[in-house]
Amino acid sequence: MCCWCCCLDCIHNIPPLNLLFLHFSPHSLSPSAASAGGGEEAAAAVAPMASISVPNPAPSPTEDAESIRKAVQGWGTDENALIEILGHRTAAQRAEIAVAYEGLYDETLLDRLHSELSGDFRSALMLWTMDPAARDAKLANEALKKKKGELRHIWVLVEVACASSPDHLVAVRKAYRAAYASSLEEDVASCSLFGDPLRRFLVRLVSSYRYVGDGGGGGVDGELAIAEAAELHDAVVGRGQALHGDDVVRIVGTRSKAQVAATLERYRQEHGKGIDEVLDGRRGDQLAAVLKAALWCLTSPEKHFAEVIRTSILGLGTDEEMLTRGIVSRAEVDMEKVKEEYKVRYNTTVTADVRGDTSGYYMNTLLTLVGPEK
Repeated sequence: MCCWCCCLDCIHNIPPLNLLFLHFSPHSLSPSAASAGGGEEAAAAVAPMASISVPNPAPSPTEDAESIRKAVQGWGTDENALIEILGHRTAAQRAEIAVAYEGLYDETLLDRLHSELSGDFRSALMLWTMDPAARDAKLANEALKKKKGELRHIWVLVEVACASSPDHLVAVRKAYRAAYASSLEEDVASCSLFGDPLRRFLVRLVSSYRYVGDGGGGGVDGELAIAEAAELHDAVVGRGQALHGDDVVRIVGTRSKAQVAATLERYRQEHGKGIDEVLDGRRGDQLAAVLKAALWCLTSPEKHFAEVIRTSILGLGTDEEMLTRGIVSRAEVDMEKVKEEYKVRYNTTVTADVRGDTSGYYMNTLLTLVGPEK
């Protein structure tokens, strides 16, 4: 569970971000749709593979703010009302609710949630309520403050850099600088948890801006895909030898998502199996594991986030931070694809595993965001 009382001061340093969440995913909504308030336009602004549901028409931001106020006043808190309101609103709507709430009651919505709630439920609902760019900036900063550079923490940086659109990453970097008075790139470069070439790879990922063409995918150079598939093969096949970091950094850290996908497909055609399968064979190689996560986040993020959710619940205890992140960060993006991938790979459902490993209002929040299984 994160320490929100420390993080709230940083969050409040973030200036109005003008709905930077418009850039949250490659399937971003049109500015006109995503900047809409309540009603039919906002309900229609839910991404095709998102798992959240939004009422149509939705109450106005002022009405929602007043309902939230009623839920937190008096001797007890109506947690179900908070879940019902915030869990069924888009990022644009949540931002407008937060503005309306502060205007009406002279306190921020996040402050009020922090004072009223507790535990994993508080962490999940606050993380969901945040602007997505500010949320990712917070998650990245927390990952850099861990005592050990474990893969599950490095995953956070890879997700921020690779699982969303180039514009969203720019928004995250702006939010990070506003909140922490330093740049994300500088903090990754100076983090003592990482050694080279992993450090160089992560710096390149978080500082990249990948080309996106008019069709949203970017142009593909077939000859380049052939050449770089061969370079990646040379970099990763030597068992017992260090992975050639410079080639990996250059190819994976600079190319458009469409170009990376073309290179990976060429690799599969040439060698009869995917590069992720080869990387799985390099057990104990942290750079190889991070490279696999980056490639998945760039080309098929549902695979990565299915693994994030599954990893969070395996073993003796549940990693609530990881579970919350995996669900909160994809509920508005591609959770329907994540759920399908999860079902195929693990022969169970996200819903079943959430029910089996969580409880109470925390469980209800996650299940609201996950939505019904199909």
